[in-house]
Amino acid sequence: MNDLEPVDVLLVEDSDADAEMTIRALKINCSTIKIARVHDGIEALDFIFCSGAYQRRRRDHPKLTLLDIKMPGLSGIDVLRRVKSDEHTKSIPVVMFTSSGEERDLVECYRLGVNSYLTKPVDAAAFTKVLSQACCYWTDFNRRPNDW
Repeated sequence: MNDLEPVDVLLVEDSDADAEMTIRALKINCSTIKIARVHDGIEALDFIFCSGAYQRRRRDHPKLTLLDIKMPGLSGIDVLRRVKSDEHTKSIPVVMFTSSGEERDLVECYRLGVNSYLTKPVDAAAFTKVLSQACCYWTDFNRRPNDW
């Protein structure tokens, strides 16, 4: 995918194994979506704000951002805080997709404006089902204004 193509889903995931499983699960029922994967919070902010390596990226927002919480450097909660506090990016749907089932993480994410919080199922079939349903909702059914 080149920088000028619009992206349907931005996947922010530091684990290569989890990213591969996530992309595979998304493609099962949402085969036509365009997915961009970044490896950490700093790269996620560069992608979203079209800076650094992504300064030539087309400026439209993804239909969905899947964000892991526990990442080295800048955490998913830090990324969420930055995205939801900016007037130009706060409308981007952000779904935390994480292994953290900690109540404090859940509360903090909702306090910061997360759109949804999903805990990664351990079972592969459940993992695929949860991701497919979430992705289809945000990319196929959810409506947003044309200029977002």
